[in-house]
Amino acid sequence: MNQPTIKKNAYNFRWLLQMAWRDSRRNLSRLLLFTASIILGIAALVAINSFGNNMRASIDSQSKDLLGADLVISSSQSIDKKTQVKQLIDSLAALGEVSEEVAFLSMIYLPKSQGSRLVRVRALKGNYPFYGKIETLPVSAAQTYSSQQQAIVDNTIMTQYSAKVGDSIRIGRLTFMVAGSIFQIPGQSELSTTAVPIVYFPLKYLSQTNLIKKGSRINYRYYFKLPPSVNLEQLETRVKPLLQQESLRFETVADRKQRVGRVFENLSEFFNLVAFVALLLGCLGVASSVHVYIKGKLKTVAVLRCLGLSGNQAFTIYLLQIALMGFAGAFIGTCLGVLVQVILPEVFSDFLVVDVTMSISFTAVWQGLLTGVVVAVLFGLLPLLSIRKISPLRTLRASVEEKKSSFDPLRWLVILLIVLFIFGFVYFQLQRITPAISFTIALLLAFLLLNGLGRTVMWLVRRFFPVSWSYLWRQSLANLYRPNNQTLILLVSIGLGTALITTLYFTQGLLINRVARSGIEGQPNMVLFDIQNKDKDAVAGIVRKFNLKVQQQMPVVTMRIAKINGRSRKALLDDKQRKIPRWTLYREYRVTYRDTINTELEKVSKGTWQGQVTGANAPIYISVDEQHATRMELSIGDKITFNVQGLMVPTIVGSFRQIKWGSFSPNFLLLFPTGVLEEAPQFHVMMMRVPNTSVSGRFQKALVEKYPGISVIDLGLVVKTIDGVLGQVAFVIQFMALFSILTGLVVLVGSVIISRFQRVQESVLLRTLGASRRQILWINVLEYFFLGSLASLSGIVLAVLSTYALAHFAFKVPFYIHYWSTFAIYFIITAVTIMIGMLNSRGVLNKPPLEVLRNEHA
Repeated sequence: MNQPTIKKNAYNFRWLLQMAWRDSRRNLSRLLLFTASIILGIAALVAINSFGNNMRASIDSQSKDLLGADLVISSSQSIDKKTQVKQLIDSLAALGEVSEEVAFLSMIYLPKSQGSRLVRVRALKGNYPFYGKIETLPVSAAQTYSSQQQAIVDNTIMTQYSAKVGDSIRIGRLTFMVAGSIFQIPGQSELSTTAVPIVYFPLKYLSQTNLIKKGSRINYRYYFKLPPSVNLEQLETRVKPLLQQESLRFETVADRKQRVGRVFENLSEFFNLVAFVALLLGCLGVASSVHVYIKGKLKTVAVLRCLGLSGNQAFTIYLLQIALMGFAGAFIGTCLGVLVQVILPEVFSDFLVVDVTMSISFTAVWQGLLTGVVVAVLFGLLPLLSIRKISPLRTLRASVEEKKSSFDPLRWLVILLIVLFIFGFVYFQLQRITPAISFTIALLLAFLLLNGLGRTVMWLVRRFFPVSWSYLWRQSLANLYRPNNQTLILLVSIGLGTALITTLYFTQGLLINRVARSGIEGQPNMVLFDIQNKDKDAVAGIVRKFNLKVQQQMPVVTMRIAKINGRSRKALLDDKQRKIPRWTLYREYRVTYRDTINTELEKVSKGTWQGQVTGANAPIYISVDEQHATRMELSIGDKITFNVQGLMVPTIVGSFRQIKWGSFSPNFLLLFPTGVLEEAPQFHVMMMRVPNTSVSGRFQKALVEKYPGISVIDLGLVVKTIDGVLGQVAFVIQFMALFSILTGLVVLVGSVIISRFQRVQESVLLRTLGASRRQILWINVLEYFFLGSLASLSGIVLAVLSTYALAHFAFKVPFYIHYWSTFAIYFIITAVTIMIGMLNSRGVLNKPPLEVLRNEHA
């Protein structure tokens, strides 16, 4: 058979391609291993990007359904009929159609089950929503309830209290018949109504409920449907100054679409990074697989060099193999990603506010294919570069060492390209440079720490080798640093995967534990608010009747900022040298007053707290939350004038406070001294501890029957609700993190299997020298035990450090981890490593040495 002539230093691409194909046919199983390393990473990227593209398209097509109207004007105060704002609302209503809504928190009572629950009441007048629909069961309930004394109730409440259509609920002083249960509201996800369910009833019955009291926190909204001829951008520009002056909010379809899109983008960015970590683990698997694969090809390359093949030509042959197998892995991963995206709407169902129409996103497909080829080539280049310097002498002397230059420009160029690829890809996903730099640095640090740990372990084992130990232990430990060891690859790949999923698990437990602290013995677990001044003594009497004790009671006064240092809000916003957020100036502040600092929840960080004002003309020194003061660019000694429901009250910033916002106890941005606000319109908040759910139910029933306007927050129910919400969030996070773990396992399997020949030779040699199958079995078990333990423990240590950082710097909560869960993670990762290693070695143990060698060389 005629063979093509090898022309040294001349590229014959067709011949090189033929050689790459011929060589790959014999080694197809080994090449497929590194292909498997990138499949899951590409699948995750394609699935998330394709789902994201479909989600954006669905948000665009259903943008009006998100708001349910063309625009919304909302206010925290009732709009006087003679004001300019009322005239504006009437003029907009004349152009099309308007619906009016009054929304607030209140307790409802269900006589049939004798249950009560805090809900968000939405008293509605008109045909809202104008776009989309409130989905109810029965379907007709969304239209029929508004014409009768009926209400539609969130399905969460119907399920919790086993309520049915036709049952009655009491809201304030009025009883409504349940017309149906709510399953979906325009622009709101199922998760958003879990903590505080929603109840709708006709606005015309609101006054009869007797729930609107002075000081109550009420939201007034006006929904408008306008003809297409109205330019909403021009309208917003024209009316915005008036609305800002009156502290009203103006929201259009474009605003809601932008807000929903931003929330989804934040979620998508996180999952893209999780998918990218899976891809990077696959990249590590590519590099390790190619490294071991090329080591087995050194003799083949040396023979080709003897026949006249140049180092660059040999390099090209194997580069073509890697590129083609990379494309195959990218293609399989892309197909898998397209299939996975079909189930993502179900996974994200609790978070979605639109119905996502699924279709193949060719942008995501092309991105997946290109990314797969790039990572295969880029991460395979480092081990491939050594082929260029293979000497023909290797055919004669296997001990020949290649000349190693102290500086290889191509090697450093490839490392630089890898770093730039990581940064560029993250930037492409996030479109922000700072997070891209931070993520790249954090990722490199994790790799360097794990790599450094691996090298340190190998040095320590070699340096302090336990020569007095038994043969089995010495042999297994020696495998950690001998040639063809797997220490580095397993520490980095499995360690990083373990770190990722363990951090997510620890963070979930951190948040749940922080919430559960409200149940610590002696701490308040029930909050009563919106208690009117005239009712506080009577409410305290009901509390005593149930043998309960009010542990904390605080008055709350609402007010707004009028001036800072003599300058109006408008003047402050127009000042180009200052960047005070608009919301800090125009929001309604709820403040309290007392003469002491609650040292358990706050401490004075700057200035001096003065808790009493003794004279009518004495200066009033207030305390401001330290972070809020920074946002508002306040300094000690600044003068703030407040509008306390029509009365101007001048104050001086006397101190800043550091507040523990993670506590369930009410905290306030602004704290007044006593002697100022006692006569101002106010309501009260009471906190107490209820011993069990039975007492809680009876107490709430008695309270709601006599004072329906008082709202009750049962912190035990809050804990349970948040636990459920965090469980749903954790499921989504862990579903995406599963790609990383599976990729790590694929890399583990690939690393163990691809180095099979070296392990086979060692085991066969031991068998030939007289070692029993039992001895070889224990040597392998101990080696993989050490590898699995090091990998899992290193990942857990990284997870503990990252969770500690998140606890202190992100969530501001006490650091906590569950030690038994930590041990379980260590045990599972180590056991899986041992199991895979032993499954790979079973052929060596069960067959004669000569048969094994023949099979390996066949």
